[in-house]
Amino acid sequence: MASKPSRPTGPKKAKKGPTKGTGGLGRKALEGRGPTPKAEDRAWHPAGKRKAAQERYAAAGGTGKPKPATQGGRPSTNGRTKQKSGDESEVVTGRNSVLEALRAKIPATTLYVATRIEMDDRVKEALSIATRRGIPVLEVMRPELDRMAGFDGVHQGIAIKVPPYEYSHPMELLDTVISRGQNPLFVALDGITDPRNLGAIIRSTAAFGGHGIILPQRRSVGLTASAWKTSAGAAARTPVAMAANLTQTLNAFKERGVFVIGLDGDGDVSLPGLELADQPILVVVGSEGKGLSRLVTETCDAVVSIPISAATESLNAGIAASVTLYEIARRRSA
Repeated sequence: MASKPSRPTGPKKAKKGPTKGTGGLGRKALEGRGPTPKAEDRAWHPAGKRKAAQERYAAAGGTGKPKPATQGGRPSTNGRTKQKSGDESEVVTGRNSVLEALRAKIPATTLYVATRIEMDDRVKEALSIATRRGIPVLEVMRPELDRMAGFDGVHQGIAIKVPPYEYSHPMELLDTVISRGQNPLFVALDGITDPRNLGAIIRSTAAFGGHGIILPQRRSVGLTASAWKTSAGAAARTPVAMAANLTQTLNAFKERGVFVIGLDGDGDVSLPGLELADQPILVVVGSEGKGLSRLVTETCDAVVSIPISAATESLNAGIAASVTLYEIARRRSA
């Protein structure tokens, strides 16, 4: 006789009895992480950054002298320290811009002069320099100059064709300033894409004793003909450097004793109360729409705001940089 199939059994129940303990881990977890650290003890907090900057300021003795030049912290390069902005030549227009470019001995290829141009001292000097240097001078009709200058360009009857701009290396600019015994003052741009803003900032940097401009390689305007025009020739006297990574460059400057300050309407330090003016400084200017990027803001020793009337929402990036540079120059001269 066949036996009955056995009934399937369910999962075995665990036997009741003593279980292993947690070793007190649960009790320790309930105790929490202790009291919340003070704002000044948190490195990422504005108060913490302010404390760190004050400690660096005190360590520097308030003398404004940077640390000795070293090779530490320099971003790596691929052989060359000069970087070209492109393969196409730029056309610089306007009497001041053209004359300053010729005075600076920029290797121009052609000078264009409008037919029946009204001569003044600038045009005469530009023609004299071009002739002496062997630069071809072409007389063209004004419609041709209009086309070369672009839709909103004002050429004033004269233009010059120059090769692509060769950018310096940021750390080489710093080395040069330190070797001369000067107190470094640089301006970096974060996300600014309007060439007219760049030109205005270059002009202000030259006017208030700045030593150079630093542009990020990505998401930033380059030194175009429009920037040349707006700078009114200051681009021929003020070096511009290209940074492959802006945040790394800022950190490299900090390692060399330079204080990095950012400009923002919501900054925790008011410009009139800036105590770092006599120190080596790099001013970072953000875009008008987005301001400073998060990583750049976290890198800054201080984020500075400019007091303005409540009737005005914000300042143009070029104007904000100019006001800040003037205040730094005023404090240094005092």
